[in-house]
Amino acid sequence: MQTTRRVAATDHRNWLIALRAPGLGGTRLLALSEHFGGIDRLVGASRRDLRDAGLDETTVAALKRPDEALLRTDLTWLDEPAHHLLACGSERFPPLLKDIPSPPAALFVAGEPDVLWQPQVAVIGSRNPTAGGKDNARDFAGELARRGLTVTSGLAAGIDSIAHEAALDAGGASVAVMGTGLDQVYPASGKALAERIRRHGALVSEFPPGTPAKREHFPARNRIISGLSLGVLVIEAGLRSGTLITARLAGGQGREVFALPGSIHNPLAKGCHRLIRDGARLVESVAEVIQDLTPLAGQLADRLRGELAAAERSHAVPPGGPRAKGPATRAGQSPAAGALELDSIGPQLVQDPEYRRLWSCLGYDPKPVDAIVEQSGLTARAVSAMLLVLELRGMVEAHRGGAFSRKERGH
Repeated sequence: MQTTRRVAATDHRNWLIALRAPGLGGTRLLALSEHFGGIDRLVGASRRDLRDAGLDETTVAALKRPDEALLRTDLTWLDEPAHHLLACGSERFPPLLKDIPSPPAALFVAGEPDVLWQPQVAVIGSRNPTAGGKDNARDFAGELARRGLTVTSGLAAGIDSIAHEAALDAGGASVAVMGTGLDQVYPASGKALAERIRRHGALVSEFPPGTPAKREHFPARNRIISGLSLGVLVIEAGLRSGTLITARLAGGQGREVFALPGSIHNPLAKGCHRLIRDGARLVESVAEVIQDLTPLAGQLADRLRGELAAAERSHAVPPGGPRAKGPATRAGQSPAAGALELDSIGPQLVQDPEYRRLWSCLGYDPKPVDAIVEQSGLTARAVSAMLLVLELRGMVEAHRGGAFSRKERGH
């Protein structure tokens, strides 16, 4: 199901009640919310109206008489710093994920939710990789991060954890999609890594706090891994692995699927070879991955700009948002025109005052994104989207630690 309805102000309590109610999966909950005219009206509907909508007595009872102890636990978790609940259709919900066939009704996020708007590549594979598989996971994930892409995976042992660590070691961001509540870590050995990801990216789950690891949660988790990403890179996989499920889900979501070839004698190469036979792209370098992802990344960047512009119009926020300051925001004054090489950013972008403002903040020395946001007065999401456009056009380059600079001509 797809929904473009915006949630102006999410009522956390009502969302939590609905998310805790049995029998309301993501697709059904979104459909019911739309049917009743919003989550508040769904939760506030009469028992008769809820039954008429096809809900059984157990679900109706959970909506009308929720477990107050669980609600207090959930609300306490949300009150913690850097804890968020993003409803599907809200302004901060990641746009690529919103359009998959069965999006989650909401996401619990620990960390920085805006990282979910950044271009991501899922790196997945076996829980028991070979030495060569481990080396490939480190090399590919690290280089993807150095190229400015966020590495997304499932925090499982093996390839997933290696990919997360390599991205962070390279100074990049990482996203871990979990099959438990975010206050649980499975496997328990991943707790330190989960905390590191929370500080330099985001932990994500559609399951409320306290939800333990269950076998059926992990296939559901896999559709979010692929749905957040521009493409999925499979390092090693057996023929009956969950990795292949994620890869097939990615194909059904319109994402690119990449697979590394291996020895015909390696059982963990057989899954990759099957994916390649089924149409996955055989890749041997990160450059090949990026080349194939560029068209979709460009579409994402354009969409981010559209989403942000719509949000600004709906809230009557001036371009750049309420934080905009300095010469770029004074009436009648162009943003740092003297420091701007007008022909450098192309005839279309030069007409956009926000691109001019961003470009004036960039030099040939790497500058962290946080500093660019602060100096430009633009939102973090706007800066992320515009840097992606400029990088795809070969006008800026990403550096270790998430910094960016103008790209020297001739490079």
